[in-house]
Amino acid sequence: MTTFSSIPAAARPAATDSIVFGMGCFWGAEKRMAAIPGVLDVESGYANGEIAGTYEAVLAHERMLQWGKSTRRNHAEVVKVTFDPARVDVEHVLIQFWESHNPTQGDRQGNDVGSNYRSAVYTHGDAQQAIARKTRDTYQAALTAAGRGTITTEIAPLESYFTAEEYHQDYLVKNPNGYCGLGGTGVKYPQVEGAAAPTA
Repeated sequence: MTTFSSIPAAARPAATDSIVFGMGCFWGAEKRMAAIPGVLDVESGYANGEIAGTYEAVLAHERMLQWGKSTRRNHAEVVKVTFDPARVDVEHVLIQFWESHNPTQGDRQGNDVGSNYRSAVYTHGDAQQAIARKTRDTYQAALTAAGRGTITTEIAPLESYFTAEEYHQDYLVKNPNGYCGLGGTGVKYPQVEGAAAPTA
């Protein structure tokens, strides 16, 4: 997979943007988001918790929460999506996010259960917050019409972020038969009027 760091400096876009998503296990999320034309890099990480930003710390803290031995917030497993806004806008990136997992499940995704697997959109700036909320409301209307549940996705500013360990990066590229718990809801996001598709 081509990553932003592997693109020669002269070929990199003048401006980039990024947004952070929690979609359950970051392995499948990374693969889904990397497939969007205009996305330059997808990095697995941990975000918006109050503990150390390592895989072992996240798993250990989730056990502590389940045993009632801590009230500190755990990190979510997330992917940081860096994209070229001249080729794909944040709205299209968010649409792929909503369609690629089940945002109604709360603290779980597929077989993965725990607050570290919560659905989340972690943003920078008021504009991203507004677009995230707008797309959530649009997708909720589509889910409701299809008889599905209520979106539980947390939408909040990105407060802390830690890059995941190297063995988690591009996991499904390195391990094509690896686990991916993302199934989505099967409900398509309503077509965006007058919006251009992402360019390859």
